[in-house]
Amino acid sequence: MNKEVLETEVQEYIFDQSETTIDLTKLILSGSPFPNISVQAIAQQIQGRLKAKQKLTVWYQTKGIYYPPTLNLEQTSSEITARYKSNLISGEHLVDLTGGFGIDDYFFSNHFSKVTHCELNEELSLIVKHNLTVLKIDNIVPITGNGLDILKHQKNVDWIYIDPSRRHESKGKVFFLEDCLPNVPEQLNYLYQHSQQILIKTSPLLDISAGLQSLNGVKEIHCVAVNNEVKELLWVLDKNFLGSPIIKTINLNSKSHSQEFSFNLVDEHTDSTTYNLPNAYLYEPNAAIMKSGGFNTLTTHFNVDKLHPNSHLYTSSQIIDNFPGRSFIIENSIPYQKSALKKLGIIKANITTRNFPETVIQLRKKFKIKDGGDIYIFFTTNCESQKTILICKKIN
Repeated sequence: MNKEVLETEVQEYIFDQSETTIDLTKLILSGSPFPNISVQAIAQQIQGRLKAKQKLTVWYQTKGIYYPPTLNLEQTSSEITARYKSNLISGEHLVDLTGGFGIDDYFFSNHFSKVTHCELNEELSLIVKHNLTVLKIDNIVPITGNGLDILKHQKNVDWIYIDPSRRHESKGKVFFLEDCLPNVPEQLNYLYQHSQQILIKTSPLLDISAGLQSLNGVKEIHCVAVNNEVKELLWVLDKNFLGSPIIKTINLNSKSHSQEFSFNLVDEHTDSTTYNLPNAYLYEPNAAIMKSGGFNTLTTHFNVDKLHPNSHLYTSSQIIDNFPGRSFIIENSIPYQKSALKKLGIIKANITTRNFPETVIQLRKKFKIKDGGDIYIFFTTNCESQKTILICKKIN
């Protein structure tokens, strides 16, 4: 940490620059206005505060916060997801084995008497310690070192929290918990010796079925999306739990009511799905449900029919008010024929494809339809395996 950055005059400069639209490259080339501080150090703080504006309101609004390198900020939870996960657990003592910038621990501290923040990176650990003082949080204890080693000396641990990071050599979009540090499946028995309850945060890229094969005691899995983009998977583990896990989907939205839907994994595997041709209404599940794979239980719970086993679109004759996703009135259903769509004279629309051989870009070019407007067109395949076009109007 460069403590010169925390001087009042420097902090005022950082605040002023980050409140306006700024070209960081131009700023770096112009040099530092302070003789004892490099322009790179100043740029790091401005860039950190700009990133905090989007995801960390408390930190953005607090003067005196010291920001780490960009990578550390990109890897941290957003404030909205950190608040959500903190409401899942509570107790006397939580140990965070992979503390990072400390966003999750800040919110955990509202539900635990003591939070132990473990961080291998010495500089990041010092930054967290400083920021906790600025934020006036006194029940988080930052310790520099390997979380697994620090855990040996912790007593009466109610919960262990882990946000494992992917190894650099791990390639591809799909990965396994064994590809991460720490290797949770390898260390699970050791972790259970210190706490019966564990909360793990993973990237949404992790395959749920692969995670279930690697872990025992999985009680709940939370698929957390923000504004219909899945941000993280949360795995709630209980050492003595032997049943089928509950999958909980949540689509958080600060501007409106959040959408939630839960199901038991056993039910998803045993529930039968009903299929039908497009009816009066169309439903598109949100991203959290798409990640969860809870497609069969939707038909049972909401009394809707699926268009096709692989389309993941649903229909009904009566409106379903609380369906967890987007809802539409089907104004027209036509076969996939160029002439049929051309007759409607649509020149601007929102296009979605589900279980369809052509991409949105190809379809826009083919039918000369611009993006936007109030019309929504779904290109999909129905239960009779016929390609179909659904012209819809969104229900707000």
